[in-house]
Amino acid sequence: MPVQPLHIVLVEDDDGHATLIERNLKRSGLVNGMTRLRDGQEALEYIRREGAYAGQTLPEKVLLLLDIRMPRVDGTEVLRQLRGEPRTATLPIIMLTTTDDPREIQRCYELGCNVYITKPVEYQAFIEAVQRLGLFLQVVMVPRNGNNP
Repeated sequence: MPVQPLHIVLVEDDDGHATLIERNLKRSGLVNGMTRLRDGQEALEYIRREGAYAGQTLPEKVLLLLDIRMPRVDGTEVLRQLRGEPRTATLPIIMLTTTDDPREIQRCYELGCNVYITKPVEYQAFIEAVQRLGLFLQVVMVPRNGNNP
Protein backbone atom coordinates (compact mmCIF):
# COMPACT_ATOMS: atom_id res chain seq x y z
CA MET A 1 0.00 0.00 0.00
CA PRO A 2 1.50 3.38 -0.96
CA VAL A 3 2.35 5.79 1.83
CA GLN A 4 -0.13 8.65 1.99
CA PRO A 5 1.70 12.00 2.05
CA LEU A 6 1.54 13.97 5.25
CA HIS A 7 -0.06 17.42 4.94
CA ILE A 8 1.49 20.00 7.25
CA VAL A 9 -0.70 22.72 8.74
CA LEU A 10 1.45 25.58 10.01
CA VAL A 11 -0.39 27.82 12.48
CA GLU A 12 1.82 30.88 12.91
CA ASP A 13 0.80 34.54 13.24
CA ASP A 14 4.29 35.95 12.56
CA ASP A 15 4.79 36.26 8.79
CA GLY A 16 8.59 36.29 9.11
CA HIS A 17 8.64 33.10 11.19
CA ALA A 18 6.15 31.42 8.85
CA THR A 19 8.28 32.24 5.79
CA LEU A 20 11.44 30.95 7.49
CA ILE A 21 9.70 27.76 8.59
CA GLU A 22 8.18 27.06 5.17
CA ARG A 23 11.41 27.83 3.29
CA ASN A 24 13.63 25.76 5.57
CA LEU A 25 11.29 22.78 5.70
CA LYS A 26 11.52 22.72 1.90
CA ARG A 27 15.32 23.14 2.02
CA SER A 28 15.49 20.09 4.27
CA GLY A 29 13.95 18.10 1.43
CA LEU A 30 10.38 18.04 2.68
CA VAL A 31 7.99 18.05 -0.29
CA ASN A 32 4.74 17.65 1.62
CA GLY A 33 1.75 19.85 1.04
CA MET A 34 1.48 22.74 3.47
CA THR A 35 -1.29 25.05 4.59
CA ARG A 36 -0.51 28.26 6.51
CA LEU A 37 -3.05 29.56 9.01
CA ARG A 38 -2.62 32.79 10.97
CA ASP A 39 -4.29 32.18 14.34
CA GLY A 40 -5.85 29.58 16.59
CA GLN A 41 -9.43 30.37 15.61
CA GLU A 42 -8.59 29.78 11.95
CA ALA A 43 -6.86 26.51 12.91
CA LEU A 44 -9.94 25.25 14.76
CA GLU A 45 -12.18 26.16 11.83
CA TYR A 46 -9.81 24.47 9.36
CA ILE A 47 -9.59 21.21 11.33
CA ARG A 48 -13.32 21.18 12.12
CA ARG A 49 -14.28 22.23 8.56
CA GLU A 50 -16.25 25.24 9.79
CA GLY A 51 -16.54 28.86 8.67
CA ALA A 52 -14.56 29.50 5.48
CA TYR A 53 -13.56 25.80 5.40
CA ALA A 54 -17.09 24.34 5.61
CA GLY A 55 -17.67 21.73 2.95
CA GLN A 56 -13.98 21.31 2.13
CA THR A 57 -12.25 17.97 2.55
CA LEU A 58 -9.48 17.72 5.12
CA PRO A 59 -6.34 15.99 3.82
CA GLU A 60 -6.20 12.37 4.99
CA LYS A 61 -3.03 12.71 7.08
CA VAL A 62 -2.49 16.03 8.82
CA LEU A 63 0.18 17.21 11.23
CA LEU A 64 -0.26 20.53 13.04
CA LEU A 65 2.74 22.80 13.69
CA LEU A 66 1.27 25.12 16.29
CA ASP A 67 2.58 28.37 17.74
CA ILE A 68 1.44 29.30 21.26
CA ARG A 69 1.22 33.09 21.33
CA MET A 70 -1.40 34.04 18.73
CA PRO A 71 -4.38 36.38 18.46
CA ARG A 72 -8.01 35.31 18.97
CA VAL A 73 -7.30 31.78 20.26
CA ASP A 74 -3.83 30.82 21.50
CA GLY A 75 -2.07 27.56 20.72
CA THR A 76 -2.58 25.93 24.11
CA GLU A 77 -6.34 26.48 23.81
CA VAL A 78 -6.33 24.99 20.30
CA LEU A 79 -4.43 22.00 21.69
CA ARG A 80 -6.88 21.63 24.60
CA GLN A 81 -9.94 21.78 22.36
CA LEU A 82 -8.60 19.36 19.74
CA ARG A 83 -7.53 16.82 22.36
CA GLY A 84 -11.02 17.02 23.89
CA GLU A 85 -12.80 16.02 20.68
CA PRO A 86 -12.87 12.31 19.75
CA ARG A 87 -12.33 13.03 16.04
CA THR A 88 -9.14 15.04 16.65
CA ALA A 89 -7.86 13.48 19.89
CA THR A 90 -5.01 11.67 18.11
CA LEU A 91 -4.16 14.38 15.57
CA PRO A 92 -0.36 14.82 15.69
CA ILE A 93 0.45 18.24 17.14
CA ILE A 94 3.91 19.75 17.41
CA MET A 95 4.20 22.95 19.38
CA LEU A 96 6.72 25.19 17.58
CA THR A 97 7.14 28.37 19.58
CA THR A 98 9.57 30.86 21.07
CA THR A 99 8.15 30.19 24.55
CA ASP A 100 10.68 28.25 26.62
CA ASP A 101 8.99 28.63 30.01
CA PRO A 102 9.16 25.18 31.69
CA ARG A 103 5.60 25.60 33.05
CA GLU A 104 4.28 26.27 29.53
CA ILE A 105 6.16 23.25 28.16
CA GLN A 106 4.76 21.06 30.95
CA ARG A 107 1.24 22.36 30.34
CA CYS A 108 1.45 21.54 26.61
CA TYR A 109 2.59 18.00 27.34
CA GLU A 110 -0.17 17.61 29.93
CA LEU A 111 -2.69 18.78 27.32
CA GLY A 112 -1.37 16.16 24.92
CA CYS A 113 1.07 17.69 22.45
CA ASN A 114 3.28 15.12 20.76
CA VAL A 115 6.44 17.24 20.61
CA TYR A 116 7.42 20.67 21.93
CA ILE A 117 10.09 22.56 19.99
CA THR A 118 11.42 25.94 21.07
CA LYS A 119 12.22 28.26 18.18
CA PRO A 120 15.68 29.69 18.85
CA VAL A 121 15.87 33.47 18.85
CA GLU A 122 19.20 33.53 16.97
CA TYR A 123 18.58 33.44 13.21
CA GLN A 124 21.01 30.66 12.18
CA ALA A 125 19.98 28.44 15.11
CA PHE A 126 16.34 28.96 14.13
CA ILE A 127 17.06 27.88 10.54
CA GLU A 128 18.98 24.81 11.70
CA ALA A 129 16.20 23.80 14.12
CA VAL A 130 13.57 24.01 11.37
CA GLN A 131 15.74 22.02 8.95
CA ARG A 132 16.19 19.29 11.60
CA LEU A 133 12.41 19.31 12.05
CA GLY A 134 12.04 18.84 8.29
CA LEU A 135 14.34 15.80 8.36
CA PHE A 136 12.32 14.38 11.26
CA LEU A 137 9.02 14.93 9.43
CA GLN A 138 10.30 13.01 6.40
CA VAL A 139 10.37 9.80 8.41
CA VAL A 140 7.49 10.26 10.86
CA MET A 141 4.38 8.14 10.35
CA VAL A 142 1.02 9.49 11.48
CA PRO A 143 -2.43 7.87 11.67
CA ARG A 144 -5.26 8.77 9.36
CA ASN A 145 -7.65 11.41 10.63
CA GLY A 146 -10.68 9.90 12.32
CA ASN A 147 -14.09 10.44 10.74
CA ASN A 148 -12.64 12.49 7.90
CA PRO A 149 -15.52 14.06 5.95
